[in-house]
Amino acid sequence: MARYIGPVCRLCRTEGKKLFLKGERCKSDKCAINKKRPAPGKDPKGRVTKRSDYGLQLREKQKLKRIYGMQERQFKLFFERALRMPGITGDNLFMLLERRLDNVVYRLRFAVNRTQARQLVLHGHVLVNGKSVNIPSYLVKPNDVIEIREKSKGLTVIKEALKEYGKSGVMPWLSLDPDAMKGTFLAIPRRSDVTDLADIKEQMIVELYSK
Repeated sequence: MARYIGPVCRLCRTEGKKLFLKGERCKSDKCAINKKRPAPGKDPKGRVTKRSDYGLQLREKQKLKRIYGMQERQFKLFFERALRMPGITGDNLFMLLERRLDNVVYRLRFAVNRTQARQLVLHGHVLVNGKSVNIPSYLVKPNDVIEIREKSKGLTVIKEALKEYGKSGVMPWLSLDPDAMKGTFLAIPRRSDVTDLADIKEQMIVELYSK
């Protein structure tokens, strides 16, 4: 499956907002958005600024897809699954995305961003209920225990990432023992619980895929 390997700050500039793809850099003065750098491409000021409804819907989809580090095919599969679930499709989509193992590893502060979390999972550093799981899209269930395997607890990247726990803790649907590098997925979050992505208009994504 193809994946984007270019500069991730370019993605933030494209969307005109922080997608928090580079950890601490996104919070520093080095961030391209903080520097107010223009969108990539030749003469961005000369483009038509007013977007169509389709353009606005597409941008919302691209933002959410890039935040969770997914490719189009996989993201659409998640949407189709959310569509089949009872309830509001947009809310269901967020529930599924937040249950991804790579996202949970990131939310537990074992990684500074979802890309790093995905790598930790792929390389077998993460255990779920005591068993190694190397599938980033694995859906975590309530009361599942996610931990770093014993041989990997000395990794500097994980220790550095865990420093964020002391600053901002973890989301309310998670619990974490930072010393043991072990956390629990307490419950499936509601859409309103995902406060750091409150500006995403998921209804636009639903409308886009419903065409």
